[in-house]
Amino acid sequence: MDISLKYTNVTVNDVDESIAFYEALGLKILNDVASGDFRWVTLGSDTQPGLGIVISVPHAGRSQADGDALQELLTKGSLPFLVFGSSDVDATFENLLSFGAEVLQEPIDQGWGPRDCAFRDPSGNSVRIAQAV
Repeated sequence: MDISLKYTNVTVNDVDESIAFYEALGLKILNDVASGDFRWVTLGSDTQPGLGIVISVPHAGRSQADGDALQELLTKGSLPFLVFGSSDVDATFENLLSFGAEVLQEPIDQGWGPRDCAFRDPSGNSVRIAQAV
């Protein structure tokens, strides 16, 4: 039996603003689906075909109460962070820096192995980029 991750979801405040950030990271739009007042955009990478990152706002497909709770967690910066791998973390860092992304950590060599850096996406989600050493 084989199993693999197909999609993961990232909650954002503004889909279009977030698309620009994730495109600066090197992802591309795979699908853009409208549903009533909301939309879901799936982003992906040629290096991992078949894996999609779905971005949507807190209230998309949720009850008002659930969307409000998710919005509160997003505002606090309390949602789980994303970790991307890069073959050149320093170049990726410079690319996101030139985009204007908020830096949380400049590239450093970690004691447990990778060289990594961290940013916040436009909605406040923590995004780490790691390079195996």
